[in-house]
Amino acid sequence: MTVLRARCCIAGGGPAGMMLGFLLARAGVDTVVLEKHADFLRDFRGDTVHPSTLEVMHELGLLEEFLQRPHQKLSRIEGQVGGRPIVLADFSHLPVRCGFIAFMPQWDFLDFLAQHARQLPQFRLLMRAEASGLIEEAGSVVGVRGTSANGALEVRAALTVAADGRHSVLREQAGLEVENFGAPMDVLWMRLSRRADDPPNTLGRINAGRILVTLDRGDYWQCAYVIPKGVNDALRQGSIESLRANIVAVAPFFADRVAELRSWDDVKLLTVQVNRLQRWHRPGFLCIGDAAHAMSPIGGVGINLAIQDAVAAANILAQPLLRGALAADDLAAVQRRRDFPTRMTQRMQLFLQRNVIGRVLASGATPGIAWPIRLMQRFPLLRRIPARLIGMGFRPEHVRTRAAE
Repeated sequence: MTVLRARCCIAGGGPAGMMLGFLLARAGVDTVVLEKHADFLRDFRGDTVHPSTLEVMHELGLLEEFLQRPHQKLSRIEGQVGGRPIVLADFSHLPVRCGFIAFMPQWDFLDFLAQHARQLPQFRLLMRAEASGLIEEAGSVVGVRGTSANGALEVRAALTVAADGRHSVLREQAGLEVENFGAPMDVLWMRLSRRADDPPNTLGRINAGRILVTLDRGDYWQCAYVIPKGVNDALRQGSIESLRANIVAVAPFFADRVAELRSWDDVKLLTVQVNRLQRWHRPGFLCIGDAAHAMSPIGGVGINLAIQDAVAAANILAQPLLRGALAADDLAAVQRRRDFPTRMTQRMQLFLQRNVIGRVLASGATPGIAWPIRLMQRFPLLRRIPARLIGMGFRPEHVRTRAAE
């Protein structure tokens, strides 16, 4: 068995885990990150890097280098309701360096963080290393056990962080209670080729009970077709032609290429969950990101909330970890800091799920344009409000940790 020791062990090499690992190691905290896969190459993950995250990259002095990686920029969120164009948010006026969302494959984002983190002497990233259980002594978590490419693995640490996603194994092991809020929909993800004469980047299209989101990824569209909760299995028993027809009904310009969806194998299911922990921590143990709060895909804010959790956790925990004096209240302080933005974001998502998406899917009709959206079309200044909530969140975090000398 391989036995390692560190000040902090992080399970999960996603956005929350990698950002926290980088920030703690940068501050001089000996940190181990365990990632169960051999690489970061997973498709249809959160690829939206919001202005709040880009601001963090600026504060770290990495923004210019980061934006050299291939990406697409989105300065406004536009949509269509029954063929009528609407503008929902304008990021260009936000008080940040980058007034836009950057669309970048998540593996590029994670590779970038890993590249810079590996340059730090206090950082260790173990790929093909999966945490499967907690090590507890006298009521406190003192590390994890699991497996690595070399066999059994044990990591002893003053702090263990679960950043292992919405199906967190460590969260379950810790016995932390999850509060579920439900969702009326699931999402089918797929790719369709993009052509030079395609319409501009309209994210959301609603027509006759159908909802389609299209993300411009350069040479292809990343598409999300929204379906009622729980109907995926029944849909897949039928022909893929039914999905093709529904896509064309809401976005006719795809008629000449929906045949690129050859079978249901080309369509991936995202099971939508909205939940959060009542308590994010135990002595020696903390959950962040999706392990603490699974978000709806509405607004694409999940990755950015996870990164904000990581920044806040590093700001609060770096010094106690360095002093060897981590206390239960330090972990509670992370939840106190991040609980409000989590709750407010989920309230906003739940309102939209129940009052817009759920009603559209249930009625099969095209809704009218709600009065707040009509006001935004008449008074463009109002578009800055949703831009602020989506692009920066209810409590944007800033890097307070200093790089170790």
